[in-house]
Amino acid sequence: MRKIKLLLEYDGTAYQGWQVQKKGLTIQGVVEEKILKITGERSRVIGASRTDAGVHALGQVAVFRTESRLDPETIKRALNALLPQDIRVLDTSEVDDSFNPRDSAVKKSYFYIIANQRESSAFIYRYVWIIQQPLELKSMVEAAQVLIGTHDFSSFRGTGSSIKNDIREIFSLNVERFWEMDFMTSSIKGEFIKIRIEANGFLRHMVRNIVGTLVEIGRGRFTAERIQEILKSHDRRLAGPTAPASGLFLERIVY
Repeated sequence: MRKIKLLLEYDGTAYQGWQVQKKGLTIQGVVEEKILKITGERSRVIGASRTDAGVHALGQVAVFRTESRLDPETIKRALNALLPQDIRVLDTSEVDDSFNPRDSAVKKSYFYIIANQRESSAFIYRYVWIIQQPLELKSMVEAAQVLIGTHDFSSFRGTGSSIKNDIREIFSLNVERFWEMDFMTSSIKGEFIKIRIEANGFLRHMVRNIVGTLVEIGRGRFTAERIQEILKSHDRRLAGPTAPASGLFLERIVY
């Protein structure tokens, strides 16, 4: 039986996340449904990252097994012909049976976009977190540096996770402000903050909880120094709120 690797991008706005659930439309469920139509087989599609409801992806990686002799390029074209426009297959390839999209990954990166202004463009509101109150960037950058390295990140883990090991290594965590966003053949002016995190793995809601905590620091509700206390406490209640899903993008996965 062959194993086919998919590189996917999707707008997660209309979906209840990646993973199939009892109720609601999911990315995994839609892709599996289209593979059934193409191959006649019920194939489980295993993704590298179980993105939450409303989260987007530029570089999700997934695999499925099939007896079909269709070549990868034909599978790609067939899937894109059947999938809704908010899910696209960017690339397909046949991989060795030992390849696992989760366990084989060495790095994953996400980024989060904040529109730090009173009003936002009609074209980006579903891809950002609109925060009207000015955010103090320097303190957010200072706090972010504390989280780089290997730590127990249970203070930033969402409820409902069955993972027992909360230790992860963050390789980089950058917070930067920019003043325009490319869109189509033009650019959207505004005041934006991008938070990009690269790590060897992430806990449930970890990125959104880190973003929510950094925003509290930017608002002046927490001091930058408090991030150390939050990290060492292993207590989710001490950290900031979970940032909305709309501004979060799975950027890429490195193998």
